Amino acid sequence: MTDQYFSEQPTSASDPVSYRLEIGGVALDLTTDAGVFARGRLDKGTRILLENAPDPAETGDLLDLGCGYGPIALWLAAQRPGSTVWAVDVNDRALDLVRSNAATARLTNVRARRPEEVPDEVRFAEMWSNPPIRSGKAALHELLLRWLPRVDGSSYLVVSKNLGSDSLARWLGEQGHPTSRLSSHAGFRVLAVERSETAS
Repeated sequence: MTDQYFSEQPTSASDPVSYRLEIGGVALDLTTDAGVFARGRLDKGTRILLENAPDPAETGDLLDLGCGYGPIALWLAAQRPGSTVWAVDVNDRALDLVRSNAATARLTNVRARRPEEVPDEVRFAEMWSNPPIRSGKAALHELLLRWLPRVDGSSYLVVSKNLGSDSLARWLGEQGHPTSRLSSHAGFRVLAVERSETAS
């Protein structure tokens, strides 16, 4: 059975492939690998998110949830060198790639961590995510309800329309997180999720 990108310990043999990401004046040479989402490329959803979401918050801690090999986190870190960017994933191979990619790019403001390694007291100015939709609806909902209350500003998600972006937006609204569609391109929605009015 092949690895899922949300596997904690990929069993597939390492087979690294590099490419160059160029978006919004940022150019990064990134290494990807087998057992990690979007090996050898920038996936369409992530590109749409980076090209269509608002400019990142100027200061504070930023969260890339489900970071993979780190294209969102590293792009945020390059855009906002004064911020701390938390790249969070359960896939250890992905986190190792984030660390090596950050070192190659000389980005010292990236923290690649498993979810349980993020200190409880850290709160985020914004969250950016191409969330792991294929992990299943229950797991996705649990993931978002765990992290959204820690975001003081907006969260930006990219989700395929065919994989339930519109129903996810409705569900988030029902949980007290007003959600709007910022853009729609090539079958993907970029969603803006606001802080719950009941969040502490």
